[in-house]
Amino acid sequence: MPKTIKDAPKRPAKTPKPAEGNEGSLAPKKNPVAPKKTGRPSKYDPEIARIICEQLSEGVPLRQICRANDGFPAWRTVYDWMGRDDALSASIARARDIGYDAIAEECLYIADTQTLTERVTEAENPATGALVRSVVRSDDVNARRLQVETRLKLLAKFHPSKYGDRVGLHGVDGAAPILTADARSEALFDLIRNMEMTKRVG
Repeated sequence: MPKTIKDAPKRPAKTPKPAEGNEGSLAPKKNPVAPKKTGRPSKYDPEIARIICEQLSEGVPLRQICRANDGFPAWRTVYDWMGRDDALSASIARARDIGYDAIAEECLYIADTQTLTERVTEAENPATGALVRSVVRSDDVNARRLQVETRLKLLAKFHPSKYGDRVGLHGVDGAAPILTADARSEALFDLIRNMEMTKRVG
């Protein structure tokens, strides 16, 4: 049976060419969208919480931990986690308590370790007129003293009952309360009366 015009294959439609000077006007190219920068994570991550507790127990401050590690939340986010999780709050408090001892041990290390610094001086040689450069190495005691004092003052603020200088009158935890003597005026008069009676008898 002969093919009719109806059965003939259709030719693909020609796409119109853009006019000169308007190349690409029919299908403009889209600029690639830059990926949005995401902020610090806020979702609780138990692995991050574990690393935070480990570094706190080494005496590293929380803000420094969050700044130094990529992918860690802001320090405010960690406090939000602590407010919603009592177990995490207790773990961080215990890690900080251990970290205070680490800071105290660091004070001992700083005090026992010399820090050599170089001091360069230049003076003119009166005979030749040339500059003579001299290098003196010495232990920077003042810098080490400042480091130790700063840490001790912070420890006294962080944990005053353990590292503070104030001496308080208190008993052992769990023991009976300390009894104080009655220092009212009647007891004082009785004491004076007994002293006078003792003098008369003598």
